[in-house]
Amino acid sequence: MECVVTSMRSLLLFTLALSVLLVSCKPSVPDNVVAVVNDKAITMEELAKFYKSSFPNQPSVKEDDEILRQKLQLLRDMIDSEIMMQRAEKQSLIAVDADVEAKLNEFRAPYTQEEFQKQLEARGFTVDDLKTQIRRDLSVRRLFNKEITSRVNISDQDVKEFYEQNKAGFNLAEPQFHIAQILVTPRADDEVRNLKNDNATDAESARRKIQMIDARLKQGEDFAMLAQNYSEDSATNQNGGDIGFIPESALANASADLRRVVTSLQPGQNSAIITTPEGFRIFRLISREPAGQRELNDPRVQQNIRSTLVNRKDQLLQAAYYEIARNEAKVTNYYAEKVLGAATQKKE
Repeated sequence: MECVVTSMRSLLLFTLALSVLLVSCKPSVPDNVVAVVNDKAITMEELAKFYKSSFPNQPSVKEDDEILRQKLQLLRDMIDSEIMMQRAEKQSLIAVDADVEAKLNEFRAPYTQEEFQKQLEARGFTVDDLKTQIRRDLSVRRLFNKEITSRVNISDQDVKEFYEQNKAGFNLAEPQFHIAQILVTPRADDEVRNLKNDNATDAESARRKIQMIDARLKQGEDFAMLAQNYSEDSATNQNGGDIGFIPESALANASADLRRVVTSLQPGQNSAIITTPEGFRIFRLISREPAGQRELNDPRVQQNIRSTLVNRKDQLLQAAYYEIARNEAKVTNYYAEKVLGAATQKKE
């Protein structure tokens, strides 16, 4: 019996010693690391640069609660992006240099070299930084195309049923504008729902938020995804901000500035930030449609319906894909722990 007790004591002492050893051998996290995604670190410098690029007009002030919230949200985006980038890398879907250069030249095209450099400097970016962001965005799009979009199947019957259910909408009595929008309001609203559950609470936070969205659009991020993530118009954000078709006559009742902006846009082009009574808006012109009845045998009608149905399904599956990818990833958000810890210490 004494032998058994001695053995149990020895086992207990060994277990305690092993626990102490494991704790002492646990690697410490460098002070500049804000998160780790599957052993890949995201640094404070990277977060600061992303914040600067997303809020280029933000003055250098002490971090208040709103700035901390914004940084937490941006870090969540960086974590999501890193998760997707790692998945793209595993599947050998990383964008090649030629594709990155081609997209970079698209960004350069509207500007002189001096103007382009000023745009970069305003966001704290170098050309290499922009190339890195472009490569990341293109790689994630390739991942989504392979994993989601290529698997979305819209049948002819699906197209026909959509047309029959919405036939009146294809009878255009006058020219119309197919428009999408991103809306940010200067007040809290419990009814606002978007993928990030992000809701500006006052005029200042709304201004910062719309500037962040505008900056990310100018960096080439997808309008529909940003609308899903951040737009505060619950009626349209789930469809990527798609408002639908606006008759030309309806613009006559809009403000002169709004009418001028919408009518001056080319298909595929985004507007500048517009201040409206409801809040800040950014519009995207999807297409211009002349007057008349559109029949189902019109290739434009079929293409429009098919694109609408693909986009709806694509956005739904992307949202689900993100959730599954987060579940499967090993993520530690040290910045969130730091923010929460600081708040807890203040209360004590």
